[in-house]
Amino acid sequence: MAGSRKYFGTDGIRGQANSFPITPDLAMRAGMAAGLVFQRGDHRHRVVIGKDTRLSSYMIENALTAGFLSVGMDVLLTGPIPTPGIAMLTRSMRCDLGVMISASHNQYADNGIKLFGPDGFKLSDVVETGIEALMDADLSNRLAAPAALGRAQRIDGVQDRYVEFAKRTLARDLSLAGLRVVIDCANGAAYKVAPNVLWELGAEVIAIGVEPDGFNINEKFGSTAPSALAAKVVEVNANIGIALDGDADRVVVVDEKGELVDGDQLLAAIAESWSADGRLAKAGIAVTVMSNLGLERFLNNIGLAVIRTPVGDRYVSEAMVERGFNLGGEQSGHIIMTDFTTTGDGLVAALQLLAVVKSGNRPVSEVCHRFDPVPQLLKSVRTGGGRPLENRRVRAVIEDANVRLAARGRLVVRASGTEPVIRVMAEGDDPDVIASIVDELVAALTDAAA
Repeated sequence: MAGSRKYFGTDGIRGQANSFPITPDLAMRAGMAAGLVFQRGDHRHRVVIGKDTRLSSYMIENALTAGFLSVGMDVLLTGPIPTPGIAMLTRSMRCDLGVMISASHNQYADNGIKLFGPDGFKLSDVVETGIEALMDADLSNRLAAPAALGRAQRIDGVQDRYVEFAKRTLARDLSLAGLRVVIDCANGAAYKVAPNVLWELGAEVIAIGVEPDGFNINEKFGSTAPSALAAKVVEVNANIGIALDGDADRVVVVDEKGELVDGDQLLAAIAESWSADGRLAKAGIAVTVMSNLGLERFLNNIGLAVIRTPVGDRYVSEAMVERGFNLGGEQSGHIIMTDFTTTGDGLVAALQLLAVVKSGNRPVSEVCHRFDPVPQLLKSVRTGGGRPLENRRVRAVIEDANVRLAARGRLVVRASGTEPVIRVMAEGDDPDVIASIVDELVAALTDAAA
């Protein structure tokens, strides 16, 4: 599992910039190792590298570039671009590897390295484990000869390619004319492309979170801080507000009343629409263990199966491929639609929702309220590096909670793959029982972690 590995978590390598594991030295070694793993065949190998708007992305970009060049891979540098743009470019430009430098929804002080294979999908645990082994190995005898070193170049026009790609996910005759849309780009990677896509499709666009300075990514803007978006939607009387995160692979929506809509409701609206139109490849979708029980009940009632996976959009993606599904996602707003993309794409997901809104000619508050969520409570406990989940009292509390919930709810206890915390989530029809269960378990975990 991801938690047992040294560098990789649930979404690549992530941490505080200039501290382990996000240091120039380790980034260079990651480039060397990944470059060696993805040199297959005798053609000239190349990697495309994108980034978000964090100050530290320059440092990581140059370190990765040095690593790739040293093992003979050519490097194509895009500058700021959404994560799904890198997934798309890796395939369309026939690259051997794609890299996105981003810590997604985290604050500017963090950064991360996400890797995509030549098929545009995130790497499996097995491949990442192989890269880790090389990162810790002596690679001095595997470096390229002087004449075989790679070349690096910045490439132009890739943002325009992503704009056109996003627009083509909608029917050619569909126009967003008549919709007033507030788009919040989190001062992140989509600050240029997202407003352009919406405007070119005919919408009236009010853009916020589009002034990145290296420090303000996800700061008071974006999918994890949607209050600014909600206020702006009400202020300008918009039809909808769309909030992306720092690398634009997730989205949350605000309806015309300023009310927040999470990924579960987006999945419900899109799944119901696609099912009615015969666009679902199979009668079901994939979600994570964190998706609300209300979503599962709603979809089951309209004849759709729900498959649950561990947290992480790549696990959703893997389940979708295995089951033949073309729709899946996370409550946090990672929505994957394999008809178009190989990873979460916040902008494309928002466009699909806008298509549903236009076709039904109904307000977003109606389109995006497909079910009443079951009461759900989520709390986190900092672990300090210990293993409180192995504590006898903690295990006993978990067993008791599962008995109390039985068929009336769910309990999910998991270690985060990106932070030193354990997340406790319980949901069920009785909110008092849910609150009691979560508080008891948090107390037990806190004592065990002390």
